[in-house]
Amino acid sequence: MSIESYLKKHTEALVKDVGIEAACKLTGKSKATLGRYYSDTDEHGDRFMPVDVVAQLEAASRFPHVTSALADLRGITLSYDTERSNATSKGVNQDVVSLAQRFGMLMAEYNSAISDGVISVNEAKRMLRETLEIQQVLLQMKLNLEEEAN
Repeated sequence: MSIESYLKKHTEALVKDVGIEAACKLTGKSKATLGRYYSDTDEHGDRFMPVDVVAQLEAASRFPHVTSALADLRGITLSYDTERSNATSKGVNQDVVSLAQRFGMLMAEYNSAISDGVISVNEAKRMLRETLEIQQVLLQMKLNLEEEAN
């Protein structure tokens, strides 16, 4: 997957996380404009979401999709600020249970997706959502472990 395609997929995930109508309202952009930012057609291949629009949408999203993608491309690991966390974690034990549950859900999605020998785009998107949820649980677990270590 190219860098451009990778960024566009995460841009689409960001818009869909916030919701297209809400994203339009927040940014003042039309549905068509937002769609162009994540369209992978040749016509829109060189269009990317401006960073101020990314910041507006990520402030309203459950996960910083584009920021995370940029970090991944550089091999950087993100860590959430505990003051801004919306997580309801009660500690490492709960995080381990949540991680096991999420991993089970990912494996169920994988089992369903691979049953016909081909992983469709929609199946891949569902699996991607689960991997992002696992990433969030791992980040919360990291924060809880750091807190316990101090």
